[in-house]
Amino acid sequence: MNSPSNQLFDPYFTQPAMRAVFSDHGRVQGMLDFEAALARAEASVGLVPQDCVAPISAACSADGYDFIALAQAITSAGNSAIPLIKALGKRVAASSAEAERYIHLGATSQDAMDSGLVLQLRAAIVLIEQDLAQLAEALAVQAQRYAETPLAGRTWLQQATPVTLGMKLAGVLGAITRHRQRLLELKPRLLCLQFGGASGSLAALGDQAWPVAEALARELDLNLPDQPWHTQRDRLVEFASLLGLIAGSLGKLGRDLSLLMQTEAGEVFEPSAPGKGGSSTMPHKRNPVSAAVLIGAATRAPGLISTMFAAMPQEHERSLGLWHAEWETLPELCCLVSGALHQALLVVPGLEVDAERMRRNLDLTQGLVLAEAVSIALAQRIGRDAAHHLIEQCCRQAVKEGAHLRKVLGANAEVTAQLSAADLDRLLDPAHYLGQARRWVDRAITEHQDFSR
Repeated sequence: MNSPSNQLFDPYFTQPAMRAVFSDHGRVQGMLDFEAALARAEASVGLVPQDCVAPISAACSADGYDFIALAQAITSAGNSAIPLIKALGKRVAASSAEAERYIHLGATSQDAMDSGLVLQLRAAIVLIEQDLAQLAEALAVQAQRYAETPLAGRTWLQQATPVTLGMKLAGVLGAITRHRQRLLELKPRLLCLQFGGASGSLAALGDQAWPVAEALARELDLNLPDQPWHTQRDRLVEFASLLGLIAGSLGKLGRDLSLLMQTEAGEVFEPSAPGKGGSSTMPHKRNPVSAAVLIGAATRAPGLISTMFAAMPQEHERSLGLWHAEWETLPELCCLVSGALHQALLVVPGLEVDAERMRRNLDLTQGLVLAEAVSIALAQRIGRDAAHHLIEQCCRQAVKEGAHLRKVLGANAEVTAQLSAADLDRLLDPAHYLGQARRWVDRAITEHQDFSR
């Protein structure tokens, strides 16, 4: 009989590589890597006989352990390290009774679990960095491609003034570049060894404690912090917060894309594929299924992050319950962000853009979206207040009559006394009122390229 599965949604909401990092196998292997490195470090300073290292290391492969048995044992032990170290001891003893005496020497369960977690996070960061870099490049390509493609800017969900699709994508690119910078900056703080023994003092190792800690950090290629951080969880919470920022930025991308895909807008679409975005009953539907993942991750992330923050005031030198609250929270956050990045990478390179529909949508208000452009030009000749009042009156007349603003302006003697027909045609052309959109695209791409070098 197969063991119960809880993987129905995984292909949609996360990536297999990230789930593998935080699988039972990944968790157990992280702790075993700590135990093997501890034996090597202690042997290097003479605390463990050299001939005991090989039997311990040989037993530190997760493939040899019964995860179901470990899971059942955790219910009594209270954490995953205790039954794992017992199982490790049995495996080592089968080949060397002497080596079994030196397993886990001077360490505590949390040392194994937290250091194992950091090793997992290091693998997770590699995946996240790769995806962020690929996404940034895809955004840069698309921002450049659509740098001068006008579409309606929208404020409060209403048409405002024209922007460009490239400018919108450049905004996402800028956020992704900042997240890459943040990740680079926090890695030295996050990727730190946890090693303090029973209460953080490493008293069990006597004078050899510091040499062992230094050797262990080298073995695991982790930074050696100034103190153990058993109940100082700021490193993990900082990383969780960054994951939340990434999720939020991707959620913004998904939200905008889903709105642009609405039937009433129909300007930008996810790449089409057979069976993608269909309905169980409506054959015509084309749903934004990737955007749903981006929005879903951004919606779930804050709750997970709040759990990490809530778990910070941990009691004394080892927490009861608050530490436990982190065990599934941070891995789930990593998996959510991984899934969102995967969906963004499916969408951005293949965006389907209807530039003609964008132009038609800009004309829905019959020129009203460019009233500001006319008002600004007129203000230079008759003053701001007078220009604003005049163009406001013209806009109201255009709405009342159902007429194009160009027609109303052309028939207004006060306006035509100041602006020629050619002036009005130019001012009411969206392509001539894009401001610094092109500059914003260029600057976002330059920042991306500078960071990527």
